[in-house]
Amino acid sequence: MQLSGIRVIDLTRILSGPFCTMLLADMGADVVKIEAPEGDPVRGQGEIVDGMSWYFAAFNRNKRSVRLDLKSEAGMAALRRLIAGADVVVDNFRPGVMERMGLGWEPLRALAPGIVHTSVTGFGPSGPYVDRPAFDFIAQAMSGFMSMNGTPETGPMRSTLPVSDLIAGCYAALGTAAALVRRARTGQGERVGASLVDGLISFGAFASADFLATGRLPVPTGNDHLLVAPYGLFTASDGEIAVAPSNDAVYHKLLQALDLTHLREDPRFATNALRVQHRAAINAHVNVAVSRHDKAHWIATLNAAGVPCGTVMNLAEVYSDPQVLSQQMLLEVEHPGHGPVRMSGFPVKFSEAPCAVRLPAPDPGAHTAEVLREAGLSEAEIAVLSA
Repeated sequence: MQLSGIRVIDLTRILSGPFCTMLLADMGADVVKIEAPEGDPVRGQGEIVDGMSWYFAAFNRNKRSVRLDLKSEAGMAALRRLIAGADVVVDNFRPGVMERMGLGWEPLRALAPGIVHTSVTGFGPSGPYVDRPAFDFIAQAMSGFMSMNGTPETGPMRSTLPVSDLIAGCYAALGTAAALVRRARTGQGERVGASLVDGLISFGAFASADFLATGRLPVPTGNDHLLVAPYGLFTASDGEIAVAPSNDAVYHKLLQALDLTHLREDPRFATNALRVQHRAAINAHVNVAVSRHDKAHWIATLNAAGVPCGTVMNLAEVYSDPQVLSQQMLLEVEHPGHGPVRMSGFPVKFSEAPCAVRLPAPDPGAHTAEVLREAGLSEAEIAVLSA
């Protein structure tokens, strides 16, 4: 696999860091998750089925768990032994915590020359907000992301999903992989940083590009597109469909499919810029036409016409959809002691060495003795640490 032979010491918990290390593990890295005696807090969150948090299981597959008390000298000594044999260390502590643990950049390099140290933080490693606590909700607010979501009536709205955690985790995994490629060329390790706020600012580049060029602040538009009309959700006889005619050519295909070709003569809709100005009027015409048939009719008709469209599916529909199933985006993993656990599949597909679930999410400390033996600790040392 792409990262086979790479060992990652995972000091992360909750979501952003575990998502990063799971992505690395899915691509073959040997990820050793270090857990405090009480375990990752996520183990007690979400739906608990047969003793396993499905929230934890979804973000910690393909990892081995080592239980260490890092408040003890013996636990820290064992951690240093593990780091000495590792390629990557990942943490999502607040800036300064690793230094207080005696694991700042210089001590890490002394332990493992060539180490890649990846940190996921709320605001970044420096700056006036460096000591502030941050969670996804705060990142959505302070990145400008929330100001662009919602409608003029609702005002700013958060995304239901913890997008900043997931985006920061993706960037951290990407940065880690890039640092490993550089190390293969130069022999040098490096520090990699990703933050919740920076990640969301980066993802907002579509809107910020216009703001930085013109000074115009984006406004929340709900399901409408800021720059394109008609575009959004339209109501068929049995529910809503999403329709996205992204340019004039596709717009005219939409008119043909909806039997609205007479609108080609309406000067209000002659160009996309004019349609954006008269969005409510063009949307009303589309809604009336769409309401005459059910979703299945329009999905077939519009796709045949080359108009991007789709039904608005809930998760039950998503995970029974033939396209989703054909891409193996639903996995069922047998977990010893916990039974079958279902989770989302691998978003990146590799032709020669595909991602695979080699290990289910581990029980707390399930691999402590195994991993410590690999690091050269004696049975007596392991017994002390396991007591």
